[in-house]
Amino acid sequence: MSISIENMTKSFGGTPVLRGIDLTVESGELVALLGPSGSGKTTLLKIIAGLEWPDAGALDVHGTDWLRLAAQDRRIGFVFQHYALFPHMSVRDNIAFGLSVRPRATRPPKAQIAAKVDELLQFLQITHLGERYPVQLSGGQRQRVALGRALAIEPSILLLDEPFGALDAAVRRDLRAWLRDVHDQTGSTTIFVTHDQEEAFELADRVVVMGDGRIEQIGNADQIHDHPASPFVARFMGATVELPVTLNAGRAEAPGLDASRLPRRALPDGPATLFLRPADITPQADPNGRWQVARCDSNGAILRIDLRDGDSTIPVDLPRRAPQAAALTRGARVTLRPEAGAIFPAPRGAPAPITPVEHRKEKAI
Repeated sequence: MSISIENMTKSFGGTPVLRGIDLTVESGELVALLGPSGSGKTTLLKIIAGLEWPDAGALDVHGTDWLRLAAQDRRIGFVFQHYALFPHMSVRDNIAFGLSVRPRATRPPKAQIAAKVDELLQFLQITHLGERYPVQLSGGQRQRVALGRALAIEPSILLLDEPFGALDAAVRRDLRAWLRDVHDQTGSTTIFVTHDQEEAFELADRVVVMGDGRIEQIGNADQIHDHPASPFVARFMGATVELPVTLNAGRAEAPGLDASRLPRRALPDGPATLFLRPADITPQADPNGRWQVARCDSNGAILRIDLRDGDSTIPVDLPRRAPQAAALTRGARVTLRPEAGAIFPAPRGAPAPITPVEHRKEKAI
């Protein structure tokens, strides 16, 4: 089932939450809505489900105007972060619930419902849990039951809101691979909400990065990581170092900066901001360098280095066995060589700030 959203807006109490969303999801596609809290991704998911209504815009699903349909008529499978299982029902009854409460005219016979539940228990690899109650299950098992309940009604669209957010990291990794297999086998159109970048890029065919009620960028992991479309996306993807530079014939220039590894950019000459990730910066020993090593910590594999220039401090992550590492003792002066970065014209006014570094916790060397 394809989904088309056009110019969708939504406000709560006068505060805009969605600011003109345009998005198309192809039939059978798995799309992630990725962004920080407050970006509007859950609100958009709820509007698709019929749990919220937009102030304006269109929602077309496979040629049907879904804004004319009530939630119960959309045949949506919805999986929440905190499972929302019925504690007084067994696993089997939880999975059967959506079929059991259908109007009598459309309700399948009991034998058909039982057969569907058996099929899903086997498909979800939880056959041995059918007679247990939610309190007797682990978090990962509960989430499988929640997905089974959503799949039982054979939904036209599957929606998942932070489905693994309440689980520990190891269980999340296992369930991500499992969910992708479920999606591929069912062929459903799936949209899931997450703030976890690794989860989004591992699972989804396409990732929709949202911020402040807008879609900032749509693409795959490499596209968004290497070519962020806006300063917001660059920061969200970990480019926490922001250096004021001057663009000259497409090259970034600044004191203490060797930008020879960066490609020329088709941008006008003048002030700009260079966005860098700490792992994409190579400090090069230089007695006349602008930056000075203020701190150098190790976690065994990575050196976490703070470089200072006056009141400005930037973080650098460097492999501990990198050739440059031996020269980076406290007090050494260096020049910065970015290996990759994003450049955006600076807003009119003051130059972009350098992001302060977070407190380092590893043992100093």
